[in-house]
Amino acid sequence: MELSSKAQKIYSAIDKETTKLGDLRKIAIEIKKDHALAMELWSTKEFLPRQLAILIMDKKLLNQEVIDQLDNDIQKHEFDERNNLMDWLMANQLSKDKKIISLIESWENSPSKLQRRVFWYYQARLRWMGNTNQTNTEELLDLIEKNLMKEEPEVQWAMNYTAGQIGKWQEQYRDRCILIGEETGLYKDEMVAKNCVPSYLPKFIPIEVAKLKK
Repeated sequence: MELSSKAQKIYSAIDKETTKLGDLRKIAIEIKKDHALAMELWSTKEFLPRQLAILIMDKKLLNQEVIDQLDNDIQKHEFDERNNLMDWLMANQLSKDKKIISLIESWENSPSKLQRRVFWYYQARLRWMGNTNQTNTEELLDLIEKNLMKEEPEVQWAMNYTAGQIGKWQEQYRDRCILIGEETGLYKDEMVAKNCVPSYLPKFIPIEVAKLKK
């Protein structure tokens, strides 16, 4: 796809070595919503232009078919980039529309590992945004206990993170969530940078709970 002059100008201004997320957000604020331009930037197949594209998409034009195509495109990126793009899409577009949220809630058994990741990450997001009065917590924990170690790494992280958020915010499930980490050993040997919270649930949950008490 040949870029329009407007898209080419924006594309040329993005430097993969120096452009930061904050820079992309500033550009997006100036552009506002422009779905056609978003699709042009998306067609470059490059990480940063696609991040910007997500910010200026029109969520009203996103449906399962369009999301599936975006998903297929994202799958072609390397591991960290594809997770970043799908999480970015969820946070900035998919979670902003009630109709799309209904789709997200149907993705638990999606054939797409990235859509399954979104299902779980959205459940975690509900809780860290303060919506802890959820009726499906027992069901989610049952599924995590049953399927966590069978899942793809992309989905495992989101399932584990959901258990972490449940354990952080809902005291009645805290011991059960810590036990999930102890029994699976998932992320037990993970090395994290200073001041970063480890993903291993027996460490993650106490650290996060301590923050709540400050």
